[in-house]
Amino acid sequence: MLSEKRFAHSLNVAQEAVKLAKKYGADPEKAELAGILHDILKDTPADKQLKIISDFGIIMSDVELSAKKFWHAIGGTVYIRSALNIADEEIIDAVRYHTTGRHNMTLLEKVIFVADFISKDRDYPGVEEMRRTAYKSLDRAIMEGIAFTVGDLLKNREPVVPETIDAYNDAVSALRHGK
Repeated sequence: MLSEKRFAHSLNVAQEAVKLAKKYGADPEKAELAGILHDILKDTPADKQLKIISDFGIIMSDVELSAKKFWHAIGGTVYIRSALNIADEEIIDAVRYHTTGRHNMTLLEKVIFVADFISKDRDYPGVEEMRRTAYKSLDRAIMEGIAFTVGDLLKNREPVVPETIDAYNDAVSALRHGK
């Protein structure tokens, strides 16, 4: 289902997720599996992603409908649950929120979110600093990652889903309160 490049990225995310899980105390096996699966529908055409989502009765908000780049995460959860028979809610939620984040992210969700940002195939400006940050503080990495993503979305006049703002605010709050 994935191009060779996307599959390599998924393996890199899984590898990074295992390292982060071990550092921060998440389950490395769940981190590896969620990392491999996080982009399972990324290369699937948008119309097919939308069909998968609607076939399973998921009703998206207007903002989610207008944010096609996040559909693969929503559809991916349906796919791994139904086609792959994965029932572990931690893994499912880590796949679901790997691009947007959300309020009260679990440790595994944070690990996958950050691993996707810093996997060894990433080469955006500032990635080396982000990698260093990730091994000092997941919350700081989340805050910086979301700031980067939202800046890009705003520059391109793309929608920002409310979950992303919630995740950013949680990370800022955690850092301010020394969590």
